[in-house]
Amino acid sequence: MDQMTILAPEGMLGYGIPARSMEEGLKRQPDVLAVDAGSTDPGPYYLGAGVPFTNRRAFTRDLATILEAANARRIPVLVGSAGGGGGRPHLVYTVDVYREICRARGYRFRTAIIGAEVDKAWLKRQVARGRVVPLDIGVELTDAEIDRSARIVAQMGVEPFLRALELGAEVVIAGRACDAAVMAAPAMRAGFDIALAYHMGKILECGGAAAYPRHGSDSLLGTIEREAFVVEPPNPDKICSVASVAAHSLYERSDPYRLALPGGAIDLRHSRFEQWSPRAVRISGTRWETAAYTLKLEGVARVGFRTLALAGVRDPLLIAELDAYLDNVRTRVAETYPPDDYRLLFHVYGRDGVMGALEPVREVRSHELGLVIEVIADDPDTSAAILALARSVALHVTYPGRKAIAGNLAFPFSPSDLKAGTPTSSTCTTL
Repeated sequence: MDQMTILAPEGMLGYGIPARSMEEGLKRQPDVLAVDAGSTDPGPYYLGAGVPFTNRRAFTRDLATILEAANARRIPVLVGSAGGGGGRPHLVYTVDVYREICRARGYRFRTAIIGAEVDKAWLKRQVARGRVVPLDIGVELTDAEIDRSARIVAQMGVEPFLRALELGAEVVIAGRACDAAVMAAPAMRAGFDIALAYHMGKILECGGAAAYPRHGSDSLLGTIEREAFVVEPPNPDKICSVASVAAHSLYERSDPYRLALPGGAIDLRHSRFEQWSPRAVRISGTRWETAAYTLKLEGVARVGFRTLALAGVRDPLLIAELDAYLDNVRTRVAETYPPDDYRLLFHVYGRDGVMGALEPVREVRSHELGLVIEVIADDPDTSAAILALARSVALHVTYPGRKAIAGNLAFPFSPSDLKAGTPTSSTCTTL
């Protein structure tokens, strides 16, 4: 092939496909439909709990839209990081939705299903052989950490997708996958340059996020040739500019010039971004660096059960004494529940709720603050009981200058105490 066009219908399966964008994108006769379905952005809970983080109705609508287009044109569909977290239950969930759609509409596709969840016994053997190293953290992976993990997935590269396509798969549904690999695999199978294919995949992975103006999920087209590729939004109200596309090349990156991938990295030091038309950008010059083949492992472990209460603070006297007030609440709660088996946390929005201890601005500049009271404990009943006590103490405890006998906080919701499920911690290593 002299060129190949790939349509990314949206940035995340379940986030919404604008009908006009899909219609215009299909007019360009794409060779492949490819979509990412997962992310670590929502945190580790969804991988650990084995549940999706997108709404099932929205997820079904979007997947049905994609399958309708694929069935009419007989072009392949690739889905990566199925169900959000990309573990076994997320893959099962996605396949269930997929089969429901196919049965209801009479679709028949040759389908490849690729798992990404890692067997713990196998992983322990790799640890023993010294094949697992920490990634951006200074903690070594141990057998005990593996055992307490609820789920561990490996972020696959292009190879499983290539194998599925070689076997004649028309629909590929994969567990946790490198986002760029989902889009890059068809281009690599067609013989296009690995660096250009991966770079195009990196830009297409979030759909229309590389186009201006940004307002929610949208589509993006990528057309790869021998020496370059071009990206363009099918939505006629949007444009790709050199700035928008180059910015997305830097998205979620710790190194502006190098993006590590399974088996190597793309080097952007010689990449060239050109405004190819008023709405399209051409990219060339990206190079590939071969390296030892590694896979990123993502694991989660349960840390307890969480209960929350949301409240507002508007008394200037309390705001001025906030740290002493919160310390007083902790002390009063500890008199009933010694702080050995739980964590009582306060998140103060309007002061340092976003950055916590890293917040450089220490002065409170607002007349009101938002307070999130959080308790994490080993069981849900303990978490709820301690949260109830902390909320009551925070509502009534005194502070210097207060004339009333209660009413420190304003609660926006009734009930005020919200059970927030099972929090998890995450670990990332490379294999």
